[in-house]
Amino acid sequence: MSFPLPRNVDDLKAMIGREVTSLRDVVRRTAEGPGHARQGTDVTAPVQTLAEGPVAEQTAPCLCSTHDRDATGPCSALSAIPASAALLEPLHDDSGAVRDFRIVAGNRIRSAEWLEAPDRQVGQRLLEARPGAVQSGLLTALADLVENGGTLEGRVVDYTEQRLGRLHRTPLLYSAALCGEQLLATWRPVQSQTELLTIDAQYLASLGWGNWDLLSGKVTWSEGLSRIFHAEIGMPWSLEQLCDVLVADDLTAFSEFITSVLAGEEPAWTRLRFLVLGEVRTLDLLGRPVAGTDGRAWAVNLVARDLTPQIRSRRLAETERETDRLRREAQAERRVADALREALLPTLSEALAAVGLTVAASYRPAEPDAAVGGDWYKCRLLPDGRVLVAIGDAAGHGLDAVARMAQQRHALAGLAQTGATAGEITTWLNELVCSDPNGETATVVAGHIDEDRTLHWADAGHPAPLLLRDGLAEPLDAGQRGPLLGALPGYGYETSRTPLRQGDTLLLYTDGMVEQRGEDVTKGIERLAVAMGRFSELAPRELIDVLLADPEQAGPGDDACMLAIRVD
Repeated sequence: MSFPLPRNVDDLKAMIGREVTSLRDVVRRTAEGPGHARQGTDVTAPVQTLAEGPVAEQTAPCLCSTHDRDATGPCSALSAIPASAALLEPLHDDSGAVRDFRIVAGNRIRSAEWLEAPDRQVGQRLLEARPGAVQSGLLTALADLVENGGTLEGRVVDYTEQRLGRLHRTPLLYSAALCGEQLLATWRPVQSQTELLTIDAQYLASLGWGNWDLLSGKVTWSEGLSRIFHAEIGMPWSLEQLCDVLVADDLTAFSEFITSVLAGEEPAWTRLRFLVLGEVRTLDLLGRPVAGTDGRAWAVNLVARDLTPQIRSRRLAETERETDRLRREAQAERRVADALREALLPTLSEALAAVGLTVAASYRPAEPDAAVGGDWYKCRLLPDGRVLVAIGDAAGHGLDAVARMAQQRHALAGLAQTGATAGEITTWLNELVCSDPNGETATVVAGHIDEDRTLHWADAGHPAPLLLRDGLAEPLDAGQRGPLLGALPGYGYETSRTPLRQGDTLLLYTDGMVEQRGEDVTKGIERLAVAMGRFSELAPRELIDVLLADPEQAGPGDDACMLAIRVD
């Protein structure tokens, strides 16, 4: 038997419904026989859709009929029930309400070692034989059944009773139904030792199984399957409900699987994904048909293994491996960057103090794991007695930025040896950056302090240095601030001159000290100048430390570099 594969979930559910309806029609006709005349009712029990539960049982006459008893006394029918069972007679008060029950008959099965068998309690009242019935809610449930009818199916009663000075407790699963004017009640432990071990095994192996009776519509799930789909115990899903949580891309696979099972092929296996409470769960499904007398599948058994924890663990392991790889790469890059920092941003020479300058510098990377980035400084005594002063910012972070920074810093140091002016040095440096095939730009303030304490400097798109004099800090006024390095080939930068006095402090810095998101950079420069003036009595080293520690300075989004020079 074959079925056309559905195109969507609704088609799949309709296909399942048609097959179940066809099966039931065939079974009804077979049960009725060829010469049977319909009397307006079906011979077979009513059947429901797969989404419905079993038909509620109607109130039946007493199992005992005339209460036939053997020589030992108990109702003979109760001995066939494989659980503790008792026939109860309601006892009413003056208002007609049920206040207790009398045990009329019982079988010999004990539901717990410390509980008497029902046949030993015949003739007793329920509250005498089971004093915990009130606190556990059992008496109320049984009384409601007598007064309102219906059935009690699988009610868990947490039964507690004090015996011989000890408190005993056991969960019991009660079912009850009216038998004429009396009540038949059965109960058993909620879970036997075997059932507990089975549930534990399902949990450890992420397994579950279910049975779908296609004739009666009854669906039975193990606790493991309920756990996998986060369904309430005792409320299993129909096949149609499983279709509703199927991941759309797996529709064809599930259609082929279910049609194979309904066609009687065994065993059928597939791997499917279901969307359960917003999480995709991957299951291995094994399906077997339960064939009826006509060879068709009258029921379907499915075993499911949840692979989601394994997949999650595998993905976690892959993520951890990738994280570890990136961490090792970052550590290697940090070691390289550490070496470059020591080579490129060394501790300042004592030779500067010999010419009357106290110098301090600091570099703080934007990323805590980075040792150095694109910001750099240079301050050294040249052979001709001048002091080279420079600070710059090569675009980017990491080793690429470090490479560009090293190129520009070394080029500047070499050009400074020529005795050229600050403007000429910056012009040549611009040509070098313009020749970079990567097209990255940079900024720089470069110049020198000569022997008569005059700063000669040029600016290529960089914030102007701050001059602290007599407790007031202000940006230097460049004659002409030029464009970024690498932005305009052939541009000629000009040299500005600023005389310095004894006691002056010059602060060169990168934009990481003054840039804040959503704020004009001039406000950051003003804020830094005010802070310099507030700490005007500090030496260069202490001044830089205070500025870096100030939460209003040095935004976290970029590298920050400072070079402070005091004229002694």
